[in-house]
Amino acid sequence: MPLNLMEHYLVLTDDIDATRDFYLDVLGLEDGFRPELGFPGYWLYLNTTPVLHIAEWLTYTAHSNKMGIPVSTRSDSTGAFDHIAFNGTDPDETITCLVKYSIPYERNDVPHAGLVQLFLNDPNGIKIELNFAV
Repeated sequence: MPLNLMEHYLVLTDDIDATRDFYLDVLGLEDGFRPELGFPGYWLYLNTTPVLHIAEWLTYTAHSNKMGIPVSTRSDSTGAFDHIAFNGTDPDETITCLVKYSIPYERNDVPHAGLVQLFLNDPNGIKIELNFAV
């Protein structure tokens, strides 16, 4: 069965609103349609694809356990999972936004690839990589 594309990732959090606001305000995703799933959460879109799902830890865990679906356990880090990457179009505008929201970031210039990378963390400690062709 060949794969077509990566569809979405799920962030489990104690504060779904702060997590949503980070991805809306800082990264520019858009809040969109989410069907009733039996637990609170959001689907955030990049163009027409709901690339990020956000769910509240306790209600998602209770719902999944009831359905017999395993749930990740809490930990101090993301374990073997290191980061999520997005492509962007304007590193300077993005840096201005990060400064506005007091979000620490690291910049990595890759001149031979014509690339600027920004690394930052979401409110849950998930590392985000932003790539910009320059």
